[in-house]
Amino acid sequence: MKSLVLACLFLSIFQCFVAAQQNNPLVIGAADSIHSGILHEERKIWVHLPATAGVDKKRKYPVVYLLDGEKNFASVVGMIDFLSSVYANNICPEMIVVGIPNTNRIRDLTPTKVTGSLWIDSFMAANSGGGEAFMSFIEKELVPHIDSVYPSMQYRMLIGHSLGGITVINTFMHHTKLFRSYIAIDPSMWWDQQKLLHEAAGAMKTNSYDGATIFLAMANTLPQGMDTTTIQHDTTDGTLHPRGILQLARYMPGNKNGLRASFKYYNDESHTTSPLPATYDGLHFIFKDYTLKYPANSFTDSTFQLASFLKEHYAILSAEYGMTKEDGSNLLPPEDVVNNAGFFMMSQKQFSKAEDLFKMNIQNYPDGPVAYRYLGDLYAAKGDNMKAIDSYKKSLLLKEEIVTRKKLDNLLSQPKGNAR
Repeated sequence: MKSLVLACLFLSIFQCFVAAQQNNPLVIGAADSIHSGILHEERKIWVHLPATAGVDKKRKYPVVYLLDGEKNFASVVGMIDFLSSVYANNICPEMIVVGIPNTNRIRDLTPTKVTGSLWIDSFMAANSGGGEAFMSFIEKELVPHIDSVYPSMQYRMLIGHSLGGITVINTFMHHTKLFRSYIAIDPSMWWDQQKLLHEAAGAMKTNSYDGATIFLAMANTLPQGMDTTTIQHDTTDGTLHPRGILQLARYMPGNKNGLRASFKYYNDESHTTSPLPATYDGLHFIFKDYTLKYPANSFTDSTFQLASFLKEHYAILSAEYGMTKEDGSNLLPPEDVVNNAGFFMMSQKQFSKAEDLFKMNIQNYPDGPVAYRYLGDLYAAKGDNMKAIDSYKKSLLLKEEIVTRKKLDNLLSQPKGNAR
């Protein structure tokens, strides 16, 4: 166990060092637009691509569709970039983030049109009820646009807060095949006399979710002196919002139709501050099996097939998330994880295991220069200078780097008798 801890600590330190050497520009995303024939307007969208998308042209990524993009884009992009990095031990996969800024929020993020009530003023009522048209825009126009322009997988996630949260729930109930996972943050289940809430119990019993995942979050909007137990006995309009979310949460655990669901109450967060911690926890829940958990003997037992273990882990994840090799959406062991594991194995003189790892990366990421460079280091350490020279040359064809060039020149300057 001590050896495993030391190995993981070494990998963590080394990964941070490697990441710190990258000289990438600080770009959070790019503006794009699409004309919607359904909504009869031009829609701006903000798109963030993982840094590796510019390196490996063939690689594809899951896509997060984010409502209220103008408010949430920066925080969600930063969170996903961090959680998918070596710094966070790759909690989740790298993902494309599509932020959808609002043009008419009340129209687009309300599932039904209302005529007015005690808690909805005339402006909200007059502009309400465009939720189905908005979701039709996402399904028939936005998703096809993203899939045609960007390196997207078929795995899609929807995140929304408040009215965006009820849009997530409406989509979860009535468009069950459009997204694979959902994060609904403090959703406005009070909308239209709780009409959607009244439909929820039946929908969750009859719908087939086939491996879908939903994370439901609730902020603390309870009146002073009440808690999540006492409020359930209240009947006033002022508590419809929290009571509706609690009722929705009670419907979810009983569902047996392939759904994986979780609910969390944030006692210390308000309605406006809940999106940050809820998104963080939602990503952890949705990708709870994603992080590698190395067996105790993986770095010490010379017979343990580390490359095969990594390959199998991500094959199982691909099956769990509905990603297939046939459509190019299967998950592969992350390039940096494999390279770093191979580097550590090389430092332990386990050359065979290191070679297997570097060769796996070359097969999975043929445009990546690092695996070729490390493979050159491995052959040089073994004294096989001819293979080392060949590997360094291949690395330099992909990317000219001073350190690799120096290693190649050093080998080329040695007497021919030193090569095998």
